[in-house]
Amino acid sequence: MATARLGLTALDCSDPSVLAHFWAALLGGEVTHRNDEFCAVKADGGMLVAVKVQDYKPPTWPDPAVPKQMHLHLKVDDLDTAQMDAVRLGARVATEQTNPELWRILLDPAGHPFCLATEILD
Repeated sequence: MATARLGLTALDCSDPSVLAHFWAALLGGEVTHRNDEFCAVKADGGMLVAVKVQDYKPPTWPDPAVPKQMHLHLKVDDLDTAQMDAVRLGARVATEQTNPELWRILLDPAGHPFCLATEILD
């Protein structure tokens, strides 16, 4: 029997509202809690929380000067469509694309890298 279950993923940022609304729109979730310090998003698969950090520094991936801090892989049906939707919602396409036929690397509004992929390890 497991000792614990995954409860939520927390993302550091400078503007929790902007980041939470981006992830809610991308994941088809909703912002369920909000204040000046954090916003929570409920979506299929769990909760994601955007947490305000003073003097937040976004990741500089692939440059290791500021580590990527986290990396989500999101399963999608169509890479091109998902990438266009993510960019429309506020993501940026990363300059580093290691295997764009299998996954696309994007950066959320706070600079966290995430991947869109048609195949995820099971």
